[in-house]
Amino acid sequence: MIGAGASLASAWAELLLEELWRLGLRDVCLAPGSRSAPLTLAAARHGRLRCHLHFDERGLGFMALGLARQSGRPVAVITTSGTAVANLYPAVVEARLNEVPLIVLSADRPIELIDCGANQAIPQAGMFAGYPVFEQNLPAASLAISPRFVLGTVDQLWDAVQQTPGPAHLNCPFSEPFYPGEAPPLPADWLNPVADWQQSEQPLTPLIRPRTTLDLPTDWPGLATRRGVIVAGLIADPADAEAVAALATHLGWPLLADAQSQLRQHPAALAVPELALISPPLAAALDQAEVCLQVGGRLIGKTLGRWLESRRWADHWLLDPHARRLSPGYRPQRQLVAAVADWCATAQAAVPGQPDWYAQTNAHHQLYRQIQPALQTWSELAITHALSQHWQGTLMLGNSLPPRLWQTLAAPRDLPLAPPELPPRRLLANRGASGIDGLIATAAGMARAQPHGGPLTLLLGDTSALHDLNSLALLRAPHPPLVVVLLNNDGGGIFSLLPAAAAQPEHDPCFRLPHGLDFQHAAAQFDLSYQAPTTLDAFLAAYQAACQAPVSTLIECRVPAGDTAARLSALTAAIRHGEIRP
Repeated sequence: MIGAGASLASAWAELLLEELWRLGLRDVCLAPGSRSAPLTLAAARHGRLRCHLHFDERGLGFMALGLARQSGRPVAVITTSGTAVANLYPAVVEARLNEVPLIVLSADRPIELIDCGANQAIPQAGMFAGYPVFEQNLPAASLAISPRFVLGTVDQLWDAVQQTPGPAHLNCPFSEPFYPGEAPPLPADWLNPVADWQQSEQPLTPLIRPRTTLDLPTDWPGLATRRGVIVAGLIADPADAEAVAALATHLGWPLLADAQSQLRQHPAALAVPELALISPPLAAALDQAEVCLQVGGRLIGKTLGRWLESRRWADHWLLDPHARRLSPGYRPQRQLVAAVADWCATAQAAVPGQPDWYAQTNAHHQLYRQIQPALQTWSELAITHALSQHWQGTLMLGNSLPPRLWQTLAAPRDLPLAPPELPPRRLLANRGASGIDGLIATAAGMARAQPHGGPLTLLLGDTSALHDLNSLALLRAPHPPLVVVLLNNDGGGIFSLLPAAAAQPEHDPCFRLPHGLDFQHAAAQFDLSYQAPTTLDAFLAAYQAACQAPVSTLIECRVPAGDTAARLSALTAAIRHGEIRP
């Protein structure tokens, strides 16, 4: 609690952090800096807040993002002033687009030091444009302002991120001196307005919102009897995913699942949906669907997305916990804003079970079996497929090519998401803005949020790894086994998939950016275990050992440049032309 000898700056910071803790904050991510000293010391001395440190603010923001995503709780980030705050911008963008509660506490110069040539002083208010769901530029700490103002502002911020999960920004100007003992102590009566608060452990203004009644649209019973499909997009919670799978089975509707839905490999989902939709007989069968229930959005699979947008649905419903537009083609939709598991359970109970109108599930599995010969030779396709058969715990997909390979080739599983003897498997990706920045840092944050949740695997490309190389330092901290599977195709391999890319003379130097590097010495610099298998058997042995290792492991899988594009193009062409068919 705030002591009588505290300075004004340290008292404001301690009020902020203590109120955040009472509301539910448990993790704070810190980068070093002088202007942020009151906030840093308040967090470090709190005693019940977990502090996570990193020297790189960009990686720090993504580590906080990973912590928040995996824990389901808001996480605070503290930085000093100037460009340190600007380095958080990519993580703030991703947090908004993926509804992740990220609280930025940025230290700042007071207004009289802005735009006058003072060091490390830039305008920080409004720095993140429209991305925060809440932002406020605090005044400089003043004895004329009641401490209730500080607490009330924190309560307002917390309520905002509970109602609309996303980033919040509290800009905190501090005048020197920053450190306790360097400034005059607080007047004895300044804390009198919060005397009762100091004696309790409750926030100043706890907010209680009643649960709303869940109602079904009146035409749901009739819709449930038609030929329908369920398209599962981004679903973060495995319990929500299981409810969607149960509803699809009850209705007898085929389930087309995106990788981020937790259902891509589920027994209730159709196998290899991206490939099925380019297979003439399977695509024709799916085209008989009349209605669509879509759960979540942000589809990784382009083929699935194009099919969804191009169909003339008799009815298209979108179920999502938040009101937002999730149709890039602006197709007509009816939006159902509700908790996914609750709505699916209510919808299932309201109608009798229906026969499976599609009756083509075995044909999808047959198509999957037919592509097996193409997945037995060392390649990014084969490595991704092999990992899909054996991954454990939590999997994070990088951006660019790895998530597309996963969506296309992940193997169907016969096990449910959460068998009784294992913790639930969970798949996550930074697909809000889909940037390649901060992917290693995000995985490190996720690992810190699950100290007893099994191993965490990150699948990413070489350019993404180079972009976040500093964050390999975060993998040295104690946490569950963290395995980085790094696909090294010597540059941005996804650009080789662009139409007519190979015909452009500028393609390699300006798009793919070949670098000729490997990551063995990077792993050594950051004290990571390193493996470089060259066969599928060696890869699986290295991966299974890494999932039990006491230190983080980097498994580098090198493949020739352009090999993936050639193999994937050949596979899809064979399916389109009927050379591979169910």
